[in-house]
Amino acid sequence: MRAVIYARYSSDNQSEASIEDQLEVCRRYIERQGWTLIRTCEDRALSGASDKRPAYQQLLAEAERHKFDVVVSEALDRLGRRLSDVARLHDHLEFRGVKLHAVNIGQVTTLHVGLLGTMAQLYLSDLKEKTRRGQLGRVLAGKIPGGKAYGYTLVEGQRGERQVNDAEATVVQRIFRDFAAGKSPRAIAKALNAEGVPGPERRQWRDTTIRGQVDRGTGILNNSLYVGRLEWNRCSYIKDPKTGKRVPDRMPKRSGKWFRCQSSASSMMTYGTL
Repeated sequence: MRAVIYARYSSDNQSEASIEDQLEVCRRYIERQGWTLIRTCEDRALSGASDKRPAYQQLLAEAERHKFDVVVSEALDRLGRRLSDVARLHDHLEFRGVKLHAVNIGQVTTLHVGLLGTMAQLYLSDLKEKTRRGQLGRVLAGKIPGGKAYGYTLVEGQRGERQVNDAEATVVQRIFRDFAAGKSPRAIAKALNAEGVPGPERRQWRDTTIRGQVDRGTGILNNSLYVGRLEWNRCSYIKDPKTGKRVPDRMPKRSGKWFRCQSSASSMMTYGTL
């Protein structure tokens, strides 16, 4: 029996060492079965919520060409977190006469796919709700729930805390003054680039960087942080099942899901100085 190992890790609580640990237990399993290991497939730092993973897709392609007889993984959730993906993989392999084994349960059957696939998908839903709960708590405490904004620097070791970046703050003030004076976002961006002023993430300035989108609160001119106000969940993201990519899902203000938090007086002093 020609065996292939599939290993994956994705969460913040795992690291590169997780892959090596998975490979080791799978090698031992294969040795006990008397099979021959021909290769390993590894997806590093990739979520199991999508099947758009390079090594995973390569595994499917090689199964069609009958390159191996059995796939071994440490556990079923390493192969995928969505029930539909795990079920599709099982059917794909079974149709081609390829066995699927997980070290913790042995040969994977249809019953395993149903039970364990459901548990893996419930884990994703639970993780999503816990993440949202944590973000809400940070917003209510006057902290940023997500990434940093241009003009601010995150405080290391203090999640959600930020401080004003004086150099970038000067640029933000200039953008607002120029816009108020009648300059267009395109003209402002062109002037900043001509002077060699680095934009967010040290990229070049574009008119969209400055004007953004009003309904999503993006762009320098629409960022509510510059008036000392936190707005959370105005736009969330959902994963397109066809592509595996995250796409924006806008939340209307009247939906009850859109949340605005006015910073406290002390927060205004800290966060509103731009």
